[in-house]
Amino acid sequence: MQDIRNIAIIAHVDHGKTTLVDKMLLAGHLFRDNQTTGELILDNNDLERERGITILSKNVSITYKGTKINIIDTPGHADFGGEVERVLNMADGCLLLVDAFEGPMPQTRFVLQKAIQMGLKPVVVVNKVDKPNCRPDEVNEMVFDLMFNLNATEDQLDFPTIYGSAKQNWMSTDWTKPTEDITAVLDAIIEYIPAPKRIEGAPQMLVTSLDYSSYVGRIAVGRVHRGTLREGMDIALCKKDGSVSKQRIKELHTFEGMGRKKVSEVSSGDICAIVGLENFEIGDTVSDLANPEPLPRIAIDEPTMSMTFTINDSPFFGKDGKFVTSRHIAERLEKELDRNLALRVKKGENEDKWSVFGRGVLHLSILIETMRREGYELQVGQPQVIIKEIDGRKCEPMEALTINVPEEYSSKVIDMVTRRKGDILSMETQNDRINIEFVIPSRGIIGLRNNVLTATAGEAIMAHRFLEYQPWKGDIERRTNGSLIAMEAGTAYAYAIDKLQDRGKFFIFPQEEVYAGQVVGENAKDSDIVVNVTKSKKLTNMRASGADDKARIVPPVVFSLEEALEYIKEDEYVEVTPNHLRLRKIILDENERKRANRS
Repeated sequence: MQDIRNIAIIAHVDHGKTTLVDKMLLAGHLFRDNQTTGELILDNNDLERERGITILSKNVSITYKGTKINIIDTPGHADFGGEVERVLNMADGCLLLVDAFEGPMPQTRFVLQKAIQMGLKPVVVVNKVDKPNCRPDEVNEMVFDLMFNLNATEDQLDFPTIYGSAKQNWMSTDWTKPTEDITAVLDAIIEYIPAPKRIEGAPQMLVTSLDYSSYVGRIAVGRVHRGTLREGMDIALCKKDGSVSKQRIKELHTFEGMGRKKVSEVSSGDICAIVGLENFEIGDTVSDLANPEPLPRIAIDEPTMSMTFTINDSPFFGKDGKFVTSRHIAERLEKELDRNLALRVKKGENEDKWSVFGRGVLHLSILIETMRREGYELQVGQPQVIIKEIDGRKCEPMEALTINVPEEYSSKVIDMVTRRKGDILSMETQNDRINIEFVIPSRGIIGLRNNVLTATAGEAIMAHRFLEYQPWKGDIERRTNGSLIAMEAGTAYAYAIDKLQDRGKFFIFPQEEVYAGQVVGENAKDSDIVVNVTKSKKLTNMRASGADDKARIVPPVVFSLEEALEYIKEDEYVEVTPNHLRLRKIILDENERKRANRS
């Protein structure tokens, strides 16, 4: 029987979690060439590399001193909580990674809280001790206080701490004495993380994640809870509605390095992938055929935001994308539900509209960005928070928000957040920066990041997580400026934009194609106005008395997808195609818009 350790890695965004896992893979002698390219092995999806965040959890394993260590990489963003909850089900312990300067951050807290409630034993790694002005000992104390506040048990509070720099490939029990490699972490895992208990008896396994292969279809991944699974054995699959279906295991795989290896049997405690199951979802239990017993299902936090998805019906539909019909979009959303636990999709009364519910703007925008790269065209409405009635009162989701800013900007930031119905909980000074904690309605966060970054010259660090539902806080003022709307379809000319610049700022470049009803800029006042950006200069054979001035154009504002979603008003859509993001009014025709506004 092989010695096994199952460990989940927990860290705030950008504290070096994925880098550490890569170095652990190197220590397990799985990759030697990677040091020359410097690419991350784990974050292999394009979106993850561009944003430097982990979106999908991944399983890898290494063998060290005869022990197999299954490493589960978890996302740090609270928006991907659905990923986190199901992943922690597979682990016996967790590696808590903390930055030696910043200390534990709000989103570390989010995942750590889940891990401590599940009774996982932590090993703390204080990373980046090579940074100037780092404070490893202080950070270690902060971690202890945080765990104490999260009601950790005495055993959990008695955690070992390892210091080092994953980037420079060393770890040690004393941060003032650098070593040659990172084996200190691996030794700590083997010493302190408990081996999974071997439970004999009828086999049981909870399906906690999915894999997909175009060759064999959907693959169930999970940890064997008890007994032994064998290739070719008949099993019972216990479903959500209480029904049980008889199925057969075609193949079993265990994780080895970055890949999988086919095996004939897997015993309790190890993580495996089963090929050959049909019609299963995450949370189903694979159990004994003679005596099926389901394990408790994974409990997942409810979504807090919704958006309308609809087909692209603008004059430019089908110019960019391959998949534009409602059938394409419906199939793609169905497929996403298989993997994305925290997502819900509800069909609208209209055939071509869906309400998509998720954890936050980031969670939904990653889905839209992925679809866009796959060649889909669609339109998305303004994000709305989900409102519930609790004890006869209208309630909305609240978030815990932390903003870390240089001292001179703190008053501006506090003013902005309190205008959006945020309340201050605490303020503390760290060196020359201030850490401020607020409680704020989820809808107050929509569009806040842009304003805060503008007001603080890009210095602010912002993070938030869902707290609870509280009574409705009243109206929040959103963007007050109106829109500049294109009057007719055609090509936008520099000459026309130049003459209109006193009206506001533009979102389009000269020579860009526009259509009637497209939002081409932001009005300096609070009303919408229709402008003609397609007007070209008339040439005559008369000599002009003054020399023509060159058109001098201020560069346009270019939105990212999240910024566009947070910017639009409720009567606007973002049109998303593989190569373009355009803002538009839902009703394109100007006269119809006026009629709708009157009614």
